[in-house]
Amino acid sequence: AVLDDLGIDRADIYGTSMGGRVAQHLAARHPHRVNALILGCTSPGGPHSIERGNDVRRALAQPQPVAARQALLELMYTPRWLADHPGPHHTLGDPDMPAHSRRHHLAASNRHNAWGLLPCISAPTLVLHGSDDLLNPTANAPLLADRIPDARVHLFPDTRHAYFEEARTHASPLALDFLTATHQP
Repeated sequence: AVLDDLGIDRADIYGTSMGGRVAQHLAARHPHRVNALILGCTSPGGPHSIERGNDVRRALAQPQPVAARQALLELMYTPRWLADHPGPHHTLGDPDMPAHSRRHHLAASNRHNAWGLLPCISAPTLVLHGSDDLLNPTANAPLLADRIPDARVHLFPDTRHAYFEEARTHASPLALDFLTATHQP
């Protein structure tokens, strides 16, 4: 619907985390709309994925907003990066998002299961992930790449869920090079 509204027939799609889950469904269900696909810090979902640990779930479910935000910061970024980049950290999303919206986001994330759809993805696909991601465990990256035909995977060492910020000087050129190569005749 978004592509239709913008008058775009085909697009390169880069989805991270929950956006990567949405991108999997788009690429599998509407292959004629996707030129190339980049999936970042995401998972196939369902029983075949590697789930985050209970310690991570407890950290995210803290009732105190300040503590929950701090836990999320520590899942998104390595301590070294946080020490060098005190913020603001826009990747954490809207701090004023209502609690019911956060619950719905988490519920949608928990219900995600694209395992059966992944072999239907025909777009050239690059899977990117931080090597130290606990929010969405790194082991999901090779699961996606093995399930999507001809997909390749790249892990960014010593980065967490927000690899695209921690390793920006490497991640952005890698993504742009991949997309440029998919448009070469």
